[in-house]
This record gives sequence, structure tokens and C-alpha cells, in this order.
Amino acid sequence: MPENLTRREFIGELGKLGAAAAVVPMVAGGETMDTKPFDLGRPNWIKELDEPLTEVDWQQVARYNERHTTRRGFNLYVEQERIDQLGELSSELLSDNLKNDVPGYTLKDRALQRAARGGGASRQFFLDPEKVQGPDTWGVPKWEGTPEEASQLVSAAMRHMGAATVGFVELQTETTEKFIYSVDPDGKELRIEDVDMPEETEEYRVIPKKARYAIVYTVQMSEETMARCPTVLGSLTTSLTYTRSQNIQERAQVFLNGLGYMGLAESSTNALGISPALGVYAGLGELSRYNRLLTPEYGPMVRVFKLLTDLPLAPTKPIDAGLYEFCHKCKKCAEACPGKAISFDEEPSWETKGGWNNPGHRAWFEDSVLCRFYQRTYTGTNCGLCFSACPFATKNLASFNRVRNWMAATVPAFDATFKSMDDLLYTNFPLEFGKPQKDCEEWWTLNLPDYGIDTVQTVRTTDNS
Repeated sequence: MPENLTRREFIGELGKLGAAAAVVPMVAGGETMDTKPFDLGRPNWIKELDEPLTEVDWQQVARYNERHTTRRGFNLYVEQERIDQLGELSSELLSDNLKNDVPGYTLKDRALQRAARGGGASRQFFLDPEKVQGPDTWGVPKWEGTPEEASQLVSAAMRHMGAATVGFVELQTETTEKFIYSVDPDGKELRIEDVDMPEETEEYRVIPKKARYAIVYTVQMSEETMARCPTVLGSLTTSLTYTRSQNIQERAQVFLNGLGYMGLAESSTNALGISPALGVYAGLGELSRYNRLLTPEYGPMVRVFKLLTDLPLAPTKPIDAGLYEFCHKCKKCAEACPGKAISFDEEPSWETKGGWNNPGHRAWFEDSVLCRFYQRTYTGTNCGLCFSACPFATKNLASFNRVRNWMAATVPAFDATFKSMDDLLYTNFPLEFGKPQKDCEEWWTLNLPDYGIDTVQTVRTTDNS
């Protein structure tokens, strides 16, 4: 049974659901933690897989041009005149809400949101070798060890730098290498070549073929802050997470260089490769109905980032925590989406919605154009209601949450019941169109922890702790 939950508590919770008699025989005895050198010591009911639950047809998958996303290439799907009109609407909305002191859009909200965008290190594809101190500088050979030891080393370092979870993918030419973009957000081509050192020019970036190992990591967002989206205040946690990731990235690159290896990273936000795909293959989570990473520890309350290195690392495996299966029955993100951009289909599909989706995997593809239209017409900023409405967007402190997480992974027949319970306990349904789930003014009175996040959910324990 879930960690820290007694058998008495478990039976009591199930009694509230009216399902104790059917399920109790399945949970006799305690669960143990199956810790490995480089994972997070997850409960053993989170199963490791050789292939992710999301089906992939590698013959259809090609390296994707990031400038075809609606983030960079909105004008590929919408006429420029209409984009300009939407930009004016967005600016007017932000200005009017500020002047009218609308909660979530007030001066203090705007000031804090702007502050959250600052303080991050500048992103660099690779650090100048002349400025990095490492083994050659110190007169010692580069660090060497087994791939398992290297994975543990990198994971420990990056967790200390602020990463929530860390996983590893070994890139294969005919498969996972295709998750690396063909063109970066700034228009530079990403070339993978059999060379010794990385290179960057005005037109392209070169990734040495030997940089075979992707370090994939998440940075946690604040559930309490995201519950105030789609306002300026709600967007704060997204901005803060991205600036925190910049500092983590630079420190990780310095660490890898200090060991004697290269660290090739995102040159800008969401650059280098497809984050959700790499996150799924690294076992950090599963693909969700809203076509983003859904994690066992934090639900959707993370952003995903990556680096490439030539330090040989032991790959982590895809997982089955019952999340992808839960999404089949839940549909809560689709119900909460005011832009109607998320699919209500019972099953995922091979058919994409538009050029902003990369074909070749079976998923619930979102309509990103509708999403952008809603944001610019009604919020003036980003949205995130699909994230905050997700039943797994919780702190996992209540017994109900721990029971749900365990049963989602082991008894999927109860998924619909737990979704209904989440509606009752945590969501004010029916949701008012585009309104936050929680009061924005209340947020300023909360005594939240650092960054508004709980960092103990993935704390590793040792025999002498």
C-alpha cells in the first residue's frame, strides 16, 4: 500500500467510496521501496517498461522544425492581420484589467510576474571551452566510472541544483534521435555530425554524434499559484520555473565540463528537442490527454528540460503508473478548457490536428490554434487551466491522494470514481468560463514554502537517515 498510509486508514478511505469489500483483499501486506542507484526510489507499484505506453511508429516520425509550433509559427496557421488583431486585444485586456484592479491582474500581480521572468542565466548551447575549468586545468584525468555510477552522479548533482526529477535517454539513430529538433526556435539548423567538438555559427549548431546521452529533468511548479490561472498571477509559476531552469542548465553544463565531458543544452526556451517525448522515454512520466508530460510525483506541475552529453549514462526506463490509462476515463482537462482545444475522444489517435503536432505517435492531439486564440482574446497572458484542473495536480498530502495514486496504478476500474471524487472534493464545478479555481487575492496571504513548491515528495531515504 502507499507509503505512510496505514491499513486502517486505507480501509477507512475505501469505505467512504463504498468499495472496501471489493478491493481490500488485494492490498494485504506492505509495499517496499525499490530503490536503484539513479532513480527516485519510487514505490514498486510504478512499473518500468521496455517501451512507453504511448505507441510510436518510427517510420512516420521525423526530426521536427520547432518553428512550426504555434509558439513560434502562429503565422503558418493564422493570417498575420488576425494575429495583429489578437495582439491588440490581448494588450487592451491586460491594460483594462490593470486599471480596473481585477484580481490576478493588479499592479502587484504584474510586478511579481515581471520579477519572476528575471534572474535566470543566459542560455547557451555550449559553454566556451576556454572559460571552463576542468580536468586539464587542474592537471588530473577526466572522471570515469560505469554508466550506472555516472547516472547516480549526475542525478545527485542536478537534484541539488534544483531539478525535481532526472532521467536519461540514450539516443538511437533510427528512433529517439528523432526527438532532437531539425531547426531550433531561433531558426538555426541542428546538425548531428561525426565530429569531435560542438560548433555554432550564424546558420547552424553542430551536435557531435558521440553526444549520445540525453539528460532529461523536470522543474516543479506551484500548485497553489497555478490554481490562480489564467491570470497574470497564475502565470507567475511558469515564468519562475523557466528562469530557475536556466540556472540549473548552466550549472549542469559547468558540472559536466568539470568532469571532462560536454554539456549541450537549450539555446532558448523549449529548444534542442521535444521535451514531453524525451520525458516519457526517460520514465519521468506518461503522456496525458492534454498531450504533455504527466508525472507520478507532481502530476502536470512541472516543466521539462534537457541536455546532451558524451558522458556514458545508464538509461532510465519508461513507466506505467496508471496515468495514461486514467486519462482515458477522466477528461477533466478537456472539460476545464474554455478554448475547447483538448480532445474528448475516448481513445488517442494517430491523426494529428495540424502542423504544430509531430506525427508518428498515437495521442490526444490538442488544437493549439484554438488554445492561442482563447489566450489572446480572454486572458492577455497564458492559460494553464488544463494543468490546474488535472486530478493529479495536488500536493499528495491527503490520504485520498495517496489511495488514488496507488489504485490508479493497480486497479484502473476505479479511475472514473476517483475522477468524480476529485470533482467533489477539489473543484468548483461547473467551472465559470475562464475563471481561476482559487481566489487571487487570497494567494497574497498564504504562507507558501520556497518557490511555492513542496520539495519533499521525491526525497530519497538512506539506511542511516
